[in-house]
Amino acid sequence: MARTPGQAARRDPDWEGVRLHVVSGKGGTGKTTVAAALALALAAEGRRTLLIEVEGRQGIAELFGIAALPYEERRIATVTPAQLGLPASGSASGPAGGSPNAPVSGELHALAIDTEQALLEYLDMFYKLGRAGKALQKVGFVDFATTIAPGVRDVLLTGKACEAARRKGPDGRRTYDAVVMDAPPTGRITRFLNVNSEVAGLARIGPIHSQAQAVMRVLKSPETAVHLVTLLEEMPVQETVDGIAELREAGLPVGGVLVNMVRPPLLDAAAVAAVDGNHREEVALALGEAGLGGRSRKPETVRAAVEPLLDPLLAQAREHAERVELERARRADLQHLKLPTYELPLLGEGVDLGTLYRLAGELKRQGAA
Repeated sequence: MARTPGQAARRDPDWEGVRLHVVSGKGGTGKTTVAAALALALAAEGRRTLLIEVEGRQGIAELFGIAALPYEERRIATVTPAQLGLPASGSASGPAGGSPNAPVSGELHALAIDTEQALLEYLDMFYKLGRAGKALQKVGFVDFATTIAPGVRDVLLTGKACEAARRKGPDGRRTYDAVVMDAPPTGRITRFLNVNSEVAGLARIGPIHSQAQAVMRVLKSPETAVHLVTLLEEMPVQETVDGIAELREAGLPVGGVLVNMVRPPLLDAAAVAAVDGNHREEVALALGEAGLGGRSRKPETVRAAVEPLLDPLLAQAREHAERVELERARRADLQHLKLPTYELPLLGEGVDLGTLYRLAGELKRQGAA
């Protein structure tokens, strides 16, 4: 069932127990924006969330208006329920030593994974190469390895995310309450996540094989959910349907469907149903009654004033009605998936921090976080 934008009642989270949220979607659906909003929503109420980028585009830095992220985890934002337009929850624990009445502030951290640095880190961790790893970097081994064996690259990227989701501090507590991965597009998300099959022919024993197996245990566990971002348009919805079928066939845990850039209907159901009729005279009369004929009440003067407006208005009404009907059909396609579905509103031109916090609030209200 779809959760619609602006619902007043706040739902309980649908993904309790999930620590790794993988966000994918067709290009142009706003995947990175939705991943960032989800990470903010998960960080509310005193939690720590890590937002990971794996495609090297520095999309996170651009969204938050900060310098390009290095290959290290760093805090990029704090968030309270009030910033998301929500009341504080009494169930969340605030920072240690904080006043119980103080605003509960969570932390959003970010990491842009650099494949080359991740491989050197991996070589040092499993093979203790140390300075020899730097030498391999100089002679181009890193590029060579990730080019001839792309499965290794995916093991490194997904492995870093899984490690962050499992990591614990000296006190035995998880470093992060949740990790959100801004993952590759829907068309290759299943292959990207299914790293075990990718490296099966590359290494049947040894550290690479063991690492792949460990990653797959996390990715196929109840602690992981793969969410897909879509629009209420034919191609994004079809790609979402196909992507979910592939994820299910691979045994990967499917999460929810995040419908982005939803435009509110401007006409009610009756108006949409009537738009195909001949209502030219009714529209002309309504425009005249609204004062578009100026001060004159002479019928011929009023008609002359509103006549140029009739065809454009009727054309726009038909176009809007067609869009509403197409979106209704796409919603029906998504409902057949029988997955939690969340709708995020279209918020004008561009995306800024205010937009991200508002979208995060919508996700929180609808139970996505």
